[in-house]
Amino acid sequence: MQDNKLTQVVRAYFGAYESENRAVAEALLADDFRFTSPNDDSIDKATYFERCWPHGEPSRDQRIESIVVEGQKAYVTYLCADAGGKSFRNTEFLTFSGERIASVNVYFGPAYQDGVFV
Repeated sequence: MQDNKLTQVVRAYFGAYESENRAVAEALLADDFRFTSPNDDSIDKATYFERCWPHGEPSRDQRIESIVVEGQKAYVTYLCADAGGKSFRNTEFLTFSGERIASVNVYFGPAYQDGVFV
């Protein structure tokens, strides 16, 4: 049952990002949340929202392809595509504190423009 609850948290988090609903995202993230990517080294929650949150950027189609939950950890792979024909696939490794997201580590995949590697 815990896997199902955490899967729902992951879907809610990605939905909040896509709809730019910061209030929902903030409620899903632990107070001591940390975010790491190839561009960010364990930044805190406030810095994450400054740097990584979509601030009215052009919309993109984001589709979760896979969620694997194991205990208090989850892997999520998703495909994004923008209106200009650019697409990319990323994987995120999330850890949880209860039913809140404690950390996210993002692994960037390659980018394509109209089906051609860029």
